[in-house]
Amino acid sequence: MKTQSAKAKGRKLQQWVRDKLLYEFDLDEGDVISTSMGAGGMDIQLSPKARTLIPLAIECKAHHKFAVYSMYEQAISNSKNLEPVVIIKGDRKKPLALVDAEYLFALLHKSNYSGIA
Repeated sequence: MKTQSAKAKGRKLQQWVRDKLLYEFDLDEGDVISTSMGAGGMDIQLSPKARTLIPLAIECKAHHKFAVYSMYEQAISNSKNLEPVVIIKGDRKKPLALVDAEYLFALLHKSNYSGIA
C-alpha cells in the first residue's frame, strides 16, 4: 500500500472517532480535533471540556490486518448474549482490553450521564 493511501485510511479512522465523540457527547467541533497525519502526540486532541467527559488518550491505527481480529472473532463466537472482550498481554507489557469501539463510546456516555464513576 502506498504511503498516501495508508495515511488516508488512518485519517478516515481518526475522523470517524472524532465525529463519534462529537455526537455522543454533544460537543462543539473545536472540542474534539483529529490531528494531521504524522503529527506528534495523541491522534485525537480534546479540549479541557471534552477531557472531563472523555478521560482518554486516543490513538488510531488503521492497518490491513491485525492478529487481534481473529482473537476478537473467537470472543464473539463464545459470547452468547454478552459483550465480547479480549484481554491481551505481550512479554513485559501490561495487559490490554480489546472491546468494540461503539461499546466503549456508549459505556463512556452512560457513565458520564448517569453518575457512574
